[in-house]
Order: sequence, then structure tokens, then C-alpha cells
Amino acid sequence: MIPPRLTLLNESAIARVLDEARQLLEDPGVRVHSDRALDLLEGAGARIDRAGRIARLPADLVDRCLATVPRSFYLYDLAGNPVVHYGGDDVHFDPGSATLEILDYRAPTSRKPVTADLIRAARLADSLPAYDAVSTCMVPSDVPEAMGDLYRLYLNLLNSGKPNVTGAFAVESWHTMKDLLAVIAGGEDALREKPRAVFDICPSPPLLWSGITVENLIDCALFGVPAELVSMPLTGATAPVTIIGAVVQHAAESLSGIVIHQTAQPGAPIVWGGAPTAFDMRAGATPMGAIETAMIDASYCQVGKSLGLPTHAYLGSSDAKVVDAQAGYESAWGILIAALAGINMVSGAGVLDFETCFSLEKTVIDAEIIDQVRWFRRGVNVREGTLALDVMREVGHGGYFLAHPSTRKLYREELRTPTCVTDRDYRRDWEASGSLDALDHAHQRVEELLAAWQPPALTAEQIAELDRIALAAARAAGMDALPAKDVSPI
Repeated sequence: MIPPRLTLLNESAIARVLDEARQLLEDPGVRVHSDRALDLLEGAGARIDRAGRIARLPADLVDRCLATVPRSFYLYDLAGNPVVHYGGDDVHFDPGSATLEILDYRAPTSRKPVTADLIRAARLADSLPAYDAVSTCMVPSDVPEAMGDLYRLYLNLLNSGKPNVTGAFAVESWHTMKDLLAVIAGGEDALREKPRAVFDICPSPPLLWSGITVENLIDCALFGVPAELVSMPLTGATAPVTIIGAVVQHAAESLSGIVIHQTAQPGAPIVWGGAPTAFDMRAGATPMGAIETAMIDASYCQVGKSLGLPTHAYLGSSDAKVVDAQAGYESAWGILIAALAGINMVSGAGVLDFETCFSLEKTVIDAEIIDQVRWFRRGVNVREGTLALDVMREVGHGGYFLAHPSTRKLYREELRTPTCVTDRDYRRDWEASGSLDALDHAHQRVEELLAAWQPPALTAEQIAELDRIALAAARAAGMDALPAKDVSPI
């Protein structure tokens, strides 16, 4: 079978993108708000303007750093199995991350998420085979802001054995999150050998690194924890208005991150990722579900692949406010485009409203889309022997193929049976069954999966150590005890 492929840029366009990105890194350079990073870059040969905090990166330095980036690596599950491969054209999915709201089933408005919501989301993604990793998908409102990042990871580790796509909100909390991951991995050396998570690291457009993000980037490199660059140019707002212009800016910001990262630790794993959007001039919004956003993502990932780098994109989310038709079509084309582009990790499922709101039901619906897109991506199986000639001659004119042996033998190989989320009943049967729509079916599946969920195989010692680290962080943030982790039925 030949998997279908999507490419939007030819070799000449990719070469021009990388040439202009390299020129931008020399003039005007990148602004870096970290003396630690500026010292590293200066020692590697960058020209540093200390007053303006500008680093000008020569092309030979960029090329030296590109040469040391691993072309592939794995994330591992709790059992130590390599389950996410960053490299080549392998495609994996995880839910979107860091949303500030949650939309309950049939609720008229969204609300702030709490501990129980994060637990349900982790267990749901853990239960759905479509998701190769879980994400720290919501920011909890029932713990202090200072520990919100590490608390999300803590809950994920207690409720899923899958790898994590995560990120830190502060310099100090990164180290606590690393300690949490080391508990599960069996120590820092074991974590370096078999990483359980990748950290999203976001430069600020255009061409700027904040103190927090660049420190997180350096720490990822030094401890061997994979980093995922998430450049976020906005066309016409914080980036050129053209799609190709945004791709150039993305390349420059990503190359600058690679230089900082590989200067700190050559050979540390890093991903060419991002979350750009096509800025909506009418609403002043950043539509993650726009087709132009998907075009930018597919293009910048093609640039990353031309360098042989692992890739990531935020696709599969929607800007709809509820789980409706818009949520369906925006998520579907994002997931399909990402898969056809061969993007290694695709984040965004389950998310609404410009990456600010999470829905358990949408997470289930998006899993159905992912499964069907994966089926499509396999391509058409052109079998040995005759393609249809023999079987059609055997059945003859006006015959039926249901009773033919080939139908029973090949049905499950050729045709995918969807879950209950996809309705294929005739209308009368559908009405007799309660006239449930996709959202209703998705909610039923959420309930079924959560009821059947089984906890990961953590030892009592691991759970106690995770609790100790999280409680210490809570007390440092002014909270005497962690929220109760009881989850009531939804």
C-alpha cells in the first residue's frame, strides 16, 4: 500500500524559506532575555549585544547545531515500551493542552476546570486507543496558579500510563515536573534513557525568547528531556501576513531554539513544532481551526522534514463554542491534513474556542475522526493476483457478494467498523433508538469508558513519592492540602 502524502512547498520554496530564516538570525537576530543563554551563545560564536539582549547567530553556527539534533527518538509508556516515535512520517495524536475552560455535556456556557475534570480527561485519553499520549489539557482553578503546571502533570501520571505532552509555566516548576517524571521512570538517568514526556517550549513572536521559556529549553537539553519547539507566528499581527512569510518566521524562531538547545547539550532530543495561526482581521481572533492555519502547519512541517527533524503541530482543534458542525469540519480537516503531511505528533483534539476550552465529548468524537483518518492513510491495498476479475466472474450477473468467501475473509481488512459515535442506522431505527445525535452518543461513550477505566500499574512507593512532591509544591504555594481526588459520575 502507498500512503497518500500532502506537500504544499516545492524544493525551491523550502530552500528560500531556510535561506531567509538564516539571514534573519544574523540580522536582526533574536532577542534573548536570559544571561545564561546569552553566555552560551556567545561562547559558541554568536555576536551578542548585551544592552539590547540581541544574539546574532551566524549561519555556520546554525548548521553546526542542526548537525547534532537527533533525527528521531521515542517517548515511553509506564511499562517502558516505546510507543511514540518522533521521526520519519510516523503520526501520533494527543489532546490539546492548557485550556482555561471546560464545556460540560449540553451546558449552555463553559466553566473553570477543577481537579475532577483533569482526572476525567486523563482517564478518557488513557482509555482511547486513538491517543498515543495524554496531555496536560486543562489549567486547574482549584490550586494556586504557581503550581498549576506541575499539578496537571501529577494528575496525569496518577491516571494514565501513556506518555505526556506537557509544559512548564515557570523556571522552578520545570524542575519539580522533572522530579515527578523521574519517580515514574526510576531516576534521572532512567528518564534520560527512556523519556516519559515532551515539554512544549514557546518562543514569543517575532524572534524573542522570554526568560522562562529559554531557561526551560536549556534545562530540557541538560537533563535529556525532549523539548518541543512551539513557534506561534500570527499572520498580519505578529508575523508577515502571507502564509509563506509566517513559515519563514517560524523557521527562524525554531532554528534559534535549536541553536540554544544544542549549544547547551549537543545531541539532546528536540522537535520542530509550532502553533501558528492565520489571524482573523474581522474578529481580531486567532483561529486554530482555519484552513490557512492548517496550510501554515503543513508547510512548516515540510520545512522541518527537509532538515530531517521530528515534527509537531497543533491541529484538530476548533474555534466553535460548542460541539457542533463547525467543530466537526474544522477538527476533521485539521486531523486529515496533519496525517497526510506525516506530522509526528498532532496536538489539539478535544479543544474548542481558540484553544481555550476543553470538551470530553469532543475528545471522543475527535478520536473517531483520528481512527478513520488513520484507516484512510493506510492507502489502497493492491493485492496480489487479480484485483476483482476472478470474484466478479464467480458471482456473475446480478449476483450478490455477501455470501462469497472473499467477503467474509477480507471484510475486516478492507472496511472499518466505527464506534457508536458514528451513526449508520436507517432513520426509523434511529428514531426508535431515541434519535440520539453525535454529541449524545459521544457522551454515552465518555460514561462507558470512564466506568471501565483501570488505573496504571504504579507501586505504592511511587504514588507516595508523587504525592509528597505535589504536596510540598502546594505548601510552598500557600495551600495546606491537595484537593480531593474523588471523581463522581458525570
